[in-house]
Amino acid sequence: MNRFRAAVIVGALLTLGLPATAVAAPDTTLHAACSSTVSTISTAHCFAVYRAPHAFGPNATPTGFGPADLRSAYKLPSTGGAGQTIAIVDAYDNPNAETDLASYRQQFGLPACTTANGCFKKVNQRGAASPLPEGDPGWGVEISLDLDMVSAACPDCHIVLVEADSATSANLGAAEDTAAASGASAVSNSYGSGEYNGMDVDARHYQHPGVAILASSGDSGFQPASFPASLPNVIAVGGTSLVKADNARGWTETAWSGAGSGCSAWIAKPAWQHDANCGMRTVSDVSAVADPNTGLAVYDTYGLGTQAGWILVGGTSASSPFIAGVIGLAGNGGQLGDASSLYTHADKLFDVVGGSNGYCGEDYLCTGLTGYDAPTGLGTPNGIGAF
Repeated sequence: MNRFRAAVIVGALLTLGLPATAVAAPDTTLHAACSSTVSTISTAHCFAVYRAPHAFGPNATPTGFGPADLRSAYKLPSTGGAGQTIAIVDAYDNPNAETDLASYRQQFGLPACTTANGCFKKVNQRGAASPLPEGDPGWGVEISLDLDMVSAACPDCHIVLVEADSATSANLGAAEDTAAASGASAVSNSYGSGEYNGMDVDARHYQHPGVAILASSGDSGFQPASFPASLPNVIAVGGTSLVKADNARGWTETAWSGAGSGCSAWIAKPAWQHDANCGMRTVSDVSAVADPNTGLAVYDTYGLGTQAGWILVGGTSASSPFIAGVIGLAGNGGQLGDASSLYTHADKLFDVVGGSNGYCGEDYLCTGLTGYDAPTGLGTPNGIGAF
């Protein structure tokens, strides 16, 4: 059954001109790739948000930020990550994942990452190459985004894609265990649910010493914290709006209005987190670009019909795999069993000031302020020194 239920979350954007090569009018609306309506609170949805650019299809020129833009914005080295593996956990199958990844990497001049050369591997939640789960086009967009963002940050990293049978906490947890056992130095999870009774049992799947575990903070702004991002040993990744600028950095960055942030109702505050106005675990810890209005170039040919090919994607689903790739680039995933070392190296991050993701009386829990704030955490990568 096709589970793709695109939910329009932002009003129509400015209608753009259609080039002669396009075959249909573009969709300039923002959509959530995965439904935000779940059958139980312990069933997750992905956080990818997409829109089609004014020119789409496999032969279109991609719009949105590519790897060179992100390397420039975050002062990342062009080499590094050899011997590192980044694992991605998602639900359902994207049957075009490897071929779409090849198109993305070829477009931007990145080295090939294939099953044949040993760089790419796709398995089910039990670690086997088959049978894979049934396909789901919505989660397929998420998978394409995840693979492209790891590639953008760390072109030389190997990638393991672990596909859970479904988006239940039990199946995603089993996939998480498989990902952590794959030899990965970091595992990215671009999904979440509300906190729920019983998540202490599911939390064990996100505890793997020697492996950095990351999770997106969510796309609904200031609200109760999301699971698994709220777990103390998970690095919670928030989101920013990134814009080119005529300044020393060449970019400006503010808190993205959709970036998830919140105070956990269940998880005690870790000893290394000291913000004043949340007595429990605060989400997020660190962040990267997530705003779909500027957008990241992603290649996806599964499930979007005439819009298949180059699309613009965002959400904190983009920032989590990107930060996982940065960890791979730095080669220190084994030392990031939680976010504590980031808090001791905050001076090596770009502090994100400005922007808001909701109303909290302009408090740091929903506003980009100097120093730590919940929408963007400690900040964004300024090279790999903090990682």
